[in-house]
Amino acid sequence: MKRPFIAIIFTSLIIISSCSSGNRKNTISISGAWALYPLAVRWAEEYKKIHPEVRIDISAGGAGKGMADVLGGLVEIGMVSREINPEEFKKGAIPFAVAKDAVVAVVNEKNPVLHEILLKGLTVDAGTNIWITQDYKTWGDAAGTNSDSPIHVYTRSDACGAAEIWALLFGKKQEDLMGIGVYGDPGLAQAVKQDSLGIGFNNIGYVYDSKTKLQVSGIKIVPLDLDKNGSVGNEENFYYSIDSITDAIASAKYPSPPARELYFVLNAKPVENKVLEDFIKWVLTEGQEYVRDAGYVPLPAETIAAGLSAIE
Repeated sequence: MKRPFIAIIFTSLIIISSCSSGNRKNTISISGAWALYPLAVRWAEEYKKIHPEVRIDISAGGAGKGMADVLGGLVEIGMVSREINPEEFKKGAIPFAVAKDAVVAVVNEKNPVLHEILLKGLTVDAGTNIWITQDYKTWGDAAGTNSDSPIHVYTRSDACGAAEIWALLFGKKQEDLMGIGVYGDPGLAQAVKQDSLGIGFNNIGYVYDSKTKLQVSGIKIVPLDLDKNGSVGNEENFYYSIDSITDAIASAKYPSPPARELYFVLNAKPVENKVLEDFIKWVLTEGQEYVRDAGYVPLPAETIAAGLSAIE
């Protein structure tokens, strides 16, 4: 059975440990962005192979939850998939970029105008008419056909980086996105899979199969028409596999937004947990070798150097 990168998640909490939970000095707690969750789990698994005494508790729940948890002292690392705002810096947020990915638009594979949508792609103006103003009411409006099938628009109900960066593509914020609110990346992908007239957006880790590296069955990525010429040319068509789109993100062929850096965020209070410090250094060095295999884009050397310098 094919599974997306996150299909192994049946609960929002994974505990990677074989040691006593009583030794908090050997425990790291992490919560936040769905975008980073699969990679954080992979890092925890690999780190534990060389440090079996360390316990790493990881929960997903959105970038907003991760930021609130770390600033509130509930966890040591918040996973955040958007830029840090000034108020969060004032409250003590210290971000470290750890990887990069992107958000893509998705539709059901049985969409009535799928052929036209894949050929023409989605312009920023069209996306604005779907998610912001909702001037497009039918799939005929979106695809330039006579289809009168209504567009069912989906967005995220939780405060999250995916919605924030998707809205930024249209010069807006998450609260400006219209549509049926759905919790979490897995939930939004599932909603579109079950609705032939649906359109939504997902982090790329939730729309590619972890084994085949191809798009998961049930949904299709809507390519962006970046040059606004009414068709998706070869230079814009890089969605075939997780490898092809991560290459496009790394080379900036896929724009930012909706590509973005992903962050581990610490609280500004002094780090007394040496295991935490070692883990973050490992993520920025040896841990980067697992980034691409997990379906993400590794950081450039200068970004890693800046992060290591900040830790020191």
